[in-house]
Amino acid sequence: MLCKLVFVAMAGCLCAAGFASAADTKAGVEKKDYGKTPDGVAVEEYTLTNAHGMKAKVITYGAILTELDVPDKDGKFADVVLGFDDLKGYLTKHPYFGATVGRVANRVAKGKFSLDGKDYTLATNNGPNALHGGEKGFDKRVWKAEPVELKKGAAVKFTYKSADGEEGYSGNLTATVTYTLTDKNELRLDYTGTTDKATPVNLTNHSYFNLSGPASGDILGHEMTIVAQKFTPTDDTLIPTGELKAVKGTPFDFTTPTPIGKHLDELKGNPGGYDLNYVLSDVDDKGASLAARVRDPKSGRVMEVYTTEPGIQFYTGNFLDGTNKGKGGTVYKKHQGFCLEAQHFPDSVNHKDFPSTILQPGKTYKQLTVYQFSAK
Repeated sequence: MLCKLVFVAMAGCLCAAGFASAADTKAGVEKKDYGKTPDGVAVEEYTLTNAHGMKAKVITYGAILTELDVPDKDGKFADVVLGFDDLKGYLTKHPYFGATVGRVANRVAKGKFSLDGKDYTLATNNGPNALHGGEKGFDKRVWKAEPVELKKGAAVKFTYKSADGEEGYSGNLTATVTYTLTDKNELRLDYTGTTDKATPVNLTNHSYFNLSGPASGDILGHEMTIVAQKFTPTDDTLIPTGELKAVKGTPFDFTTPTPIGKHLDELKGNPGGYDLNYVLSDVDDKGASLAARVRDPKSGRVMEVYTTEPGIQFYTGNFLDGTNKGKGGTVYKKHQGFCLEAQHFPDSVNHKDFPSTILQPGKTYKQLTVYQFSAK
């Protein structure tokens, strides 16, 4: 396997709260070959390392986060995202492990919408609805990658050009996502998009997290906090009704730290867990705001999610059924990982009262989501 050190910076003893010192760690970006797609397109892997020894691995296929090594309360590192050991796994059917999804993340009702007087029809790949960009969304495309030189931390910018008409969407869209691993133990995702024709855009990352590690069992004991007073109720196909409903007094209330599995038995009409968009309370135009905080009592790892997006989809791996054999042969079962997908609301393109996902020519789509890690 070809290995190339793209960018390296020597780091001193800069310690984030709760983490052990990692003096003399080489921070930077390493590039490797990761295989080829069935049609012969080369796929690359980029390993980002920060000053404390934290690592993130991202491949150009789907701009997928394949590994994220985070220390626990004793300073022991473990990978905290579900996925596979090689490209073959990501080429098979899987539930978007670690992927950058688009052009429109989440669901579009019946795969239809109207824009500027024209009707558009998308592939219905999730029951009667369109999901995560279609049959061959951004998660199944090979992106171009280039390392970004930083004085501290490590970053790689991924770019994909989506043609007019691809998966039924209008306009030539150029999308980018820059993964940055900072010396504050943050994984920062900066997204941009530009188009030559009005089009809906709603990008997100679909990582499944397990703060004890992918092979550790379910995540029902993780303590979840979501900074949201309201959520968007859905119909039986998980399409929002248009209502914004208060979480207070419902099993969807995570305004205070609550074990994920505490209210599962109270859920009605849900597929054995949470799959719900929360309306974030503190989002403003000043930058990313705290959306969620998760603590794993076993490892002591804490993950905080900050975003500029108006919503976040909380999903508890309800459809993980043992058919995906992942890292080290681990069989992924129900509730083995959770997702916190920062985004605009599902089916926004069909709801005038929801924050708009329409990107106009001459404008730039921008989104920032940060996953910050600590341990105690």
